[in-house]
Amino acid sequence: MAELEDNNYKSKNIAGYLAEVFLNNPLTMIFAITIILLGYITLNIAPREEDPQIAVSGGSIIIVIPGATPEAISNVAVKPLERKIREIKGVEHIYGTAMNNVGMINVQYLIGEDRESSNLKLYDKVMQNMDNLPKGVQSPLVKPFDIDIDIPVVTVAFYQKNSTKPSTLKQYRLIRDIQQEISAIDNVSKSTLKGIHQPQFNIDVDLDKLSSFHLSLGQISQAVQAIANNAPTINAPTSKNSIVVFGVKNSIDDIDDLRNLIIAQYMGSPIYLKNVAELHYGYDVQHFQKSQIALRDNNSTFDDPVQQVTLTVSKLKGTNAVHVAKDVIDLLKDQASLLDAAGIGYIVTRNYGVRANEAVSELMHHLVITIGIIGLILIPFLGWRESLVVSIAVPMILATTLFIAYITDQTINRITLFAFLLSLGLIVDDAIIVIENIHRRMHMKETEDHSFDRIIVEATDEIGPSTNIATIAIILTMIPMGFVGGMMGQFMKPIPLNVPVALAVSLFVAYVFTPFLAKKMIKRGKASH
Repeated sequence: MAELEDNNYKSKNIAGYLAEVFLNNPLTMIFAITIILLGYITLNIAPREEDPQIAVSGGSIIIVIPGATPEAISNVAVKPLERKIREIKGVEHIYGTAMNNVGMINVQYLIGEDRESSNLKLYDKVMQNMDNLPKGVQSPLVKPFDIDIDIPVVTVAFYQKNSTKPSTLKQYRLIRDIQQEISAIDNVSKSTLKGIHQPQFNIDVDLDKLSSFHLSLGQISQAVQAIANNAPTINAPTSKNSIVVFGVKNSIDDIDDLRNLIIAQYMGSPIYLKNVAELHYGYDVQHFQKSQIALRDNNSTFDDPVQQVTLTVSKLKGTNAVHVAKDVIDLLKDQASLLDAAGIGYIVTRNYGVRANEAVSELMHHLVITIGIIGLILIPFLGWRESLVVSIAVPMILATTLFIAYITDQTINRITLFAFLLSLGLIVDDAIIVIENIHRRMHMKETEDHSFDRIIVEATDEIGPSTNIATIAIILTMIPMGFVGGMMGQFMKPIPLNVPVALAVSLFVAYVFTPFLAKKMIKRGKASH
């Protein structure tokens, strides 16, 4: 400061003021090291994922009509509700389907619609039109879906390793126990099992006996629901003139309790379920579809396909997919001996954490290479010391931007790092302009009597207004991208969120740390014409 006063120079804009304040401040070095450390810590603790999560709102409406055909459900329930749901503002797509006993309507709102508000509007619209549904229809179930937690980060295929085939019940219990432990892992939102046969009580209703007692399937369904927590599912008639009722899953401890269930009174005598149906404890035979996997040996030949069960694991929104996937894989390794004893093997068919980590690491590698290339290009024009100053300033800008993204609940993904790569060619401009002007004024004949501090501050102050205007103009070109709607707008959102921040930070770094580093690292050259 004293040298500047002796030379009677006074800063004229913010660039000169910042350079003057931080040039000889002992806290500047501590401030710079803190920024680099914050960026390094953020890079290691910030949530990583391959792609940014897209906010999609919607839900499903499930309508159960026991014994009804798909045509009947479509005409009396699905289509009337579809017409009413179209009255809701913001609905983009409606997909209605019907099958035996049940109908489903999937509703998707426009991208960007508030999820909580959309779910509330959908539920209100269904409840307001309950009187339009036929009598005997069960209350519709409205289930909102959340894409943030519906996409799995890990999928595991369990299969039989050898000819010693474990019982279906034993296999179910073992895999279900593992699923229970995985669900307890931190930041795991939900887990599902696909392709597994679950134990349940099956009821084969004899239609002839049912007709002789003047009973309906609805009466059987209501009687079972009185003691079961799951609504039964009624399958289509079989060739033996019977109907199979499913869905009584683990709700009753003893099958005799189900056999002795009173479903009606006939001529003063109770009619038990065993009088009109055959009951047995088995598995969900209604799920006749199978999922198979073919294993490849060392000779690159595939063995015969074997039946497999897929376990899917999803993470909570905004959490680190790498850490969640690692915790799941570690737990499976701990259970390997138990699975081996049961003759069950597993293959991780999807590991989103590895893919996310590889994508982030690859882009970080390219980021480092790009910074090195910029430094090498500057050496012939400014010198290696000036080039080193710019090369140090760039990581400081990226570290600050990354930290700001972390505290604003953003994740590190391919689009975030693409925004950094996109802004890299822009953020170096401010530091290059400052260091180039310092280099120029340092070799001017008119400044040979000036102190090095004054040269640095005056050079920074001189380019302040033009640099500010140029940087603000580039920032303004990025802002309209933030108003792009639809799925593309959600997917590319990290670009308008991070590029303007990086450009603003680059101004601060150019005015604060570039002059400081120039004084520490550049040797003053001789003046020349």
